[in-house]
Formats: sequence, C-alpha cells, structure tokens
Amino acid sequence: MKWLVNKVLKQYLSVRMKRIEHYIEHPEEVQERWLRSLIDAAQSTEFGRRYGFSEIRDAEEFARRVPVHDYEKLKGDINRMMHGEQDVLWPGEINWYSKSSGTTSDKSKYIPVPYANMYDCHIAGSWDSLAMLYNNKPDMEIFRRKNLVMSGSFESLIDYPKTNYGDVSAVLTYHMPAIARPFYTPDLEVVLQSNFEDKIEQVAEITSKEDDVVMFGGVPTWIIVLFRLILEKTGKKNMLEVWPHLQAYMHGGVGFEPYRQTFRELIPSDDFVYQEIYNASEGYFGAQLDLDRNDMLLFTDNGVFYEFVPMEEWEKEHPKTVTLSDVELGKDYAIMISCNNGLWRYQPGDTVVFTRKYPHCFQISGRTKQFINAFGEEVMVGDADKALAETCRQMNAVVSEYTAAPVYFGSGKSKGGHEWIVEFEKEPADLERFNDLLDQTLQRINSDYEAKRFKGLALERLLLRAVPKGTFHRWMRARGKFGNQNKVPRLANHRKFVEEVVQYVEG
Repeated sequence: MKWLVNKVLKQYLSVRMKRIEHYIEHPEEVQERWLRSLIDAAQSTEFGRRYGFSEIRDAEEFARRVPVHDYEKLKGDINRMMHGEQDVLWPGEINWYSKSSGTTSDKSKYIPVPYANMYDCHIAGSWDSLAMLYNNKPDMEIFRRKNLVMSGSFESLIDYPKTNYGDVSAVLTYHMPAIARPFYTPDLEVVLQSNFEDKIEQVAEITSKEDDVVMFGGVPTWIIVLFRLILEKTGKKNMLEVWPHLQAYMHGGVGFEPYRQTFRELIPSDDFVYQEIYNASEGYFGAQLDLDRNDMLLFTDNGVFYEFVPMEEWEKEHPKTVTLSDVELGKDYAIMISCNNGLWRYQPGDTVVFTRKYPHCFQISGRTKQFINAFGEEVMVGDADKALAETCRQMNAVVSEYTAAPVYFGSGKSKGGHEWIVEFEKEPADLERFNDLLDQTLQRINSDYEAKRFKGLALERLLLRAVPKGTFHRWMRARGKFGNQNKVPRLANHRKFVEEVVQYVEG
C-alpha cells in the first residue's frame, strides 16, 4: 500500500512542479498579486488602518507609506497578540508563535504564525521543496519509507494558555499534514519533548533500531551529534549500515560547507543527495532547485512580498529598497519581507546574493549582524564558510565549529587583524600551514580583504586558535543556547563571542 501512496503523491508533486515553473517564468506578476492580497487581507487591522492600506495601490506607494520595521518596533504589538488581542498586525486571534533565539542577542523573538502563514507559507514551502527534490531524484521514496526530522519543542504561555510558542520546527511538526505522519519517526511525543538531551538520547535509541529511514532533516550540528550517538549504540561504521535506504538530507539554518566532509564520511555514497532549504522563523523563503548547483530558488508564490536592501543602505533608518525586477547579480542584499504573518517591511537579518534570474536563485551570504567589517574588509559568513571548506579540502582536515572576530588597533598593535577560534573534527598535520592557507584563500575569495591584507599594510595575517573537541557545545550549553534551533555565531564585528570562548577554554 505504501508504494501506492508514494506513487500518488509523486503525481501530486509533479503537478505542483508545474506551478513552480509558472512562478519561475512570471515572478514579478506573482509578487504583485501577493502584495495586493496581503494588503487587502490586513487593511482592517490596527496596522492596516494606521498606514492606510485601503489607499495603497502599488509597491512604490506601499514603500512610501509603510516604514521599515524591526522586532523592537513590533514586539509591543506582538505581546498584545500573544495575550489574545485580535486584528493587530494580522486578522483574527493568533495562538501560535515561532520563537527565534537569535545568535547575536540574548533576547528571544516571537514571530506570529497564523494559519494562513502556517499552511500557505511554511507547509506550502515544504511541499514545494519536496516537489523539486522528486523532480531532481524521481526514485525518492519519502512516502514509502520513514523520515526523521530533529525538531524543537513548544510550550504554552503561562498567563494566556491559548497561546503556544516554540521552535518553528516544532510548530510545523505538530501541524504536520495527516497524510505525512505515518512516514515520520519517531512519534510526536518523543520528538516534541522539551528536554533536548533526553530527546536526542531517545531519538537515537528508537531510530537505531529502524532500518527503513530514507530522508532526514535538521541543523547539521545536531544531526552529527545524533548520528554519532546512533553509531555508538549500534557499533556500525557509518549511517548506511544502519539505514541502508538513505537517499536525501534537507538542511538549512547554517552554511553547510564546513560540515560537508563530515557527512561524506557518515554517509559514504555518491547517490545520496543534499537539498538546502531556507525555512526561517519568519517564513519559508526558498530551496535548492537544481541539486548540482549551490543556490536556491526564491519562493515568490508563498505568502511573501519581497524587497531587497543594498549593502550601502543597511545602516540607514529609511533605506532605499529594490524589488525583484531590479536586483543585480553578485550583489549583497539584506532581505526584507511583508508576509501573511503580520510582519510588514521587516528585515529577518539574512543577506543574500542572487546568482541568476528566471529562475531567480540566490545564496545566503550572511547576516546583517554577522560579518566582519572593522577595517573595510566586508567579510561575510559565506566568504568564511567557503574559505574554511576549501582550506580543509587542501589540508585533509575537518572543522566542526568556528567563530571569528576582528583584532582591533591598540594594546600594542599598530595593525588590525582577524582572530578565528576553530574546533577541528580532524586536525591538519600542520596547523601553521593551515593558518597561512586559510588567510590566502580568504584573500582570493574576498577582494576587499585582499586589499586590506596587501603587503600587511592594514591587516596582519589572521590568527587561528584551535580549541579542544566539544568546546563549542559546552560553551553553547553554558550560554543557555543548547538545542536544535541554536547555532554558533560565525562572525561578529565585536569580540564578545571570541573572548567568551577563549575564557571558557582557559577557565
């Protein structure tokens, strides 16, 4: 019977692929339709009345009337919504919120997830991702065998129990369509429990006895922890010996390049495929269209109207934006969304670079608050990931985690530089040579860094410090950031994270 379900859903996904092909060819038309739909839906809300949604006719007028919003500007409204107030940012009462812990702040953010957003954005994005995965790999058996997703957890608001909040993965797992539930392992009670250490132990115990897992998803860091625990329990050499039918991994949340070699060792197969997805707390924005290319298709028919902020406008209170029709290839933009969750002209904090048009595909280049630009070098997370991955390939090394920050003038230093804290899974034979090669590779990838490094006039060679295995996990636990949705901050324009890790190791 399961083979029949897979066959029927495969046909459904092929029909869905036709819809994807339509918005690939006509993205501007689809985006205009979504802007109109979003404005119409919210014109009677407090926010819609405040900014005259009933009078807005096009994207230009929308941008003139509605200012840019960050979480600080919206959190008062969101707090009222969480306590039952209706028609504030989006129509009706909203009882589900995705909790974003963030990587640059200790404060949590609570993003509304009304049912329109849950089904027409997040779950729709999941179906579109599967449609593209099946289109690339027609022999997929997701709806014939078992799938595993490392989910977070959710809880109810103490003073208004109708409101639930948690990791976006947990919210979506709880609302998983009924047709998909029989094909996932373990059961919801296990995967949604709040104690992450107990959960990962139980998931490992249950799934180590499964032999039918075909696909898995989750943040790479915690998937690796899970797999090592499973291999320890089973005594197997790699995951294919545990799950011989493995076909695919849907990954996102962090740059994958530093983890690629580790996964290659865990799953030594040329037929196994990786699909990158972009499912943030604020919405499901894209997924890999072609598995042989390292970019993602922007989901333009998914409940979101996009604007893009050029890098030179990032720090401005009223930045100029461009819409999809005017983006330039190879240029860094901060993504700005208006979405069917009540976020209006909101910046999630991610930066993207478009790699092609029709289809409009992009790469995540970093975050507006995760970069190093202390000396005009403009090093983004994508640059750091690429440089580290290439250096590892050349030096036969494997990195599990890293963070980096500037070294400022002063304290006896006449020049600046960068300091990298790196945890190796497999150390290079010559750490000093690795340090040199990483610096040279970063120069080749980033021309601004290369210019500042020219003859050492402005920046000294980067300084790499290796730390013992497990350091970053212990540091994240000490920060209260231990769990599926928490990620190590890669780059910062300050030294807080680097100094905390160093102090943690030395202390």
